[in-house]
Amino acid sequence: MTDLSKTPDALIEGLPDLVLLVRRDGVVLQCGGGHGVPDLRPSRDLAGQRLEAVWSRHVASLLRQLARRAIVSRATAEARFEEGGCAYEVRASAHGPDSAICVVRVAAAAPEDALDATDERPRPQLDRRGFLRRFKESMSMAALREMPLAVAVIHVDGIADIAQIIAAKVAEQIMSAAILRLPTQDPGGEKAWWYLGQLSESLLAVVLESSDRDAIDACLASVCTSLREPVATLGAEFHLTPYAGVAVLGQDASSPKLLLDHARAAATEARRCGSSAVCFFTDTLRLRSLARLDIARELRDAIANRDIRLRYVGRHDLASGRLVTWVGYLRWLHPLRGEIRAAEFLKVAETTGLATTLSRAVLSGLGEDFARLTAAADADVRLSFGALRHHVLHEDFATDIGRLLSEGAVPADRLELRVSERVLIAREAVDLRCLGQLGVQLVVDEVGRGMGSLDLLARAPIWGLQLDRAWVTALRSDAVARKVCHAGIGMATALGVTPIATGVDDPEQREALLALGCRLGSGDLFRDAAADMATPVRAAARA
Repeated sequence: MTDLSKTPDALIEGLPDLVLLVRRDGVVLQCGGGHGVPDLRPSRDLAGQRLEAVWSRHVASLLRQLARRAIVSRATAEARFEEGGCAYEVRASAHGPDSAICVVRVAAAAPEDALDATDERPRPQLDRRGFLRRFKESMSMAALREMPLAVAVIHVDGIADIAQIIAAKVAEQIMSAAILRLPTQDPGGEKAWWYLGQLSESLLAVVLESSDRDAIDACLASVCTSLREPVATLGAEFHLTPYAGVAVLGQDASSPKLLLDHARAAATEARRCGSSAVCFFTDTLRLRSLARLDIARELRDAIANRDIRLRYVGRHDLASGRLVTWVGYLRWLHPLRGEIRAAEFLKVAETTGLATTLSRAVLSGLGEDFARLTAAADADVRLSFGALRHHVLHEDFATDIGRLLSEGAVPADRLELRVSERVLIAREAVDLRCLGQLGVQLVVDEVGRGMGSLDLLARAPIWGLQLDRAWVTALRSDAVARKVCHAGIGMATALGVTPIATGVDDPEQREALLALGCRLGSGDLFRDAAADMATPVRAAARA
C-alpha cells in the first residue's frame, strides 16, 4: 500500500477525482473514485448502467461524445463543463476498440491576482475555445485591413510522457512555467506576435503579425530556445523538445481551420524529421497529406492481400558471431509506390484503428515464419515479434499470445516479444506476467529514447533491454551516446536482464559494446553471415 503522507502535494493533486470505463454506447463498465466530485458522485455502483440513468442529460451526452471521439481518433479528447455551480475538466482516452477511460477532475480556479502592469504580454490563453474564437476574429481583421498574419503550431515533446508517468497536474505546472518565461519580443526588439494559445496538452499556437519568413523564423527560434531550457520543479529538472510549424494566411489557407491544420501538419513534419528548424507548410506537405489518405484506404486491403511482409534480420552473439535470434520488422511492398517505410504506414494504422488488426495479422503468420526460419538455423534460435502499441494495450493481447502458443506452431521458449519502453509504462506489469510464466521472453525495446520507470522495469517480467538504435550508431563519435549506452547496459546488468544492441554496423562498434558488457546485437556487420529474409503476413482471423 502506498503511503500518501510521503507523496509530494503536487503529485497528490494530480490524482483523478472520478474514473470511468465507458463503452461506446454509453454503458459504464467500471467506476472508481468520485470523492472530489460531489455533484457527479454516483449513489450506487454504476457497472452496467447507462450514463443518462445517473447524471443529467448534458453531462451524460458530453461523456458519451468524448468517449466515442477518443475511440475513433485513438487520441485524447478533452472538454470542460459546469454542473451544480462547479467547473470540471474531463479527459477521455481509448481503451481497446469499443471503450474509453474518462477521467473527471475539479477544474483549477483561475488565479485572482491581476496581471503585472510591467508585463505587456498577455497570459497564455488556456481556454481552447476562447483562443479559437479570438483567432477567427484576428483573421477577419487581418483580411479587412490587408494585414499579414501567420500562425505557428509548436509541438512540445515530453509533456505527454510527464503527464502519463507522473501526473497531469505536474505536466500542466511544467508547461505553464515554460510558457510564462517565453520572450516577449523577437531578437530585433520588435513585437513578434499578437498572442499565444494552448490547443491541447502538448500543442501551443502562436499568432504572428508577419508573413516574412526570416522574421517568423527568428521569432520562433527564440521561442523554441526558451522552451528547451530545463524546467526545475519538485526537486528535478524536466527537459522539453519543441517542434515548430508555420502556415501563412493567404498563401497556405484562407480559413482558420485549414490554417491551423496546415501549421499542425508542418509541426508534425518537423517532429518526424527530428529537426529543430522551423518548418513552413508547402505544397509538398499538402501532397504528402493526400498520399497518406490514399495509404489509409489501401492499408486494410494490403493486410488482407498479404502485401505487408516481415523482414527478418539476425541478432548475433557479438563475440562469436553466432546467430541467436531472428528479429522481425514490418515492411510494405506496395505494387505502385514501392517500399513504404514502416514509420509512415504505422502512423496511419494507429490513427485509423488498424494497428491492432495489423499486429494480429503478423502474429497469425508467425507459425509459418518460424517453420521456414528454423530450417535455416540452429535448433535453439528464437523468433522475435515486435507487437504494435495498440495491440499490447488491448485487453485481449495476452489471450492472442496464448492462442498462438496453444496451437503449437511456435514453442513458448522460442518466442520473444518486443515491447517499447513507453508502452510498458502504460501497461500493468501484472498483465504480462502470465506470459513470462508460459516461458515467453519479454524484451523492452527503444531503451534510452523516452522516459522510463526503474521501479516498473524492476517489477516487470522482462528478459532483456534493447538499446535504441540511434544511441548505438553514435556510440563511437558522441560522448553523450556512449554515456547513454553505458547507463542502459549497466541498468540491464543491475536488473539481472540481458542488454541488447541494434545498429551494430562495424567491428569498432562491436568491440565498444563488448567492452561495455553487451554481448548480443544486430546490424549491418552481420548481414553477410545472415541475409535478410522476408515472409508474407497472413491476414488476421479477426479484426
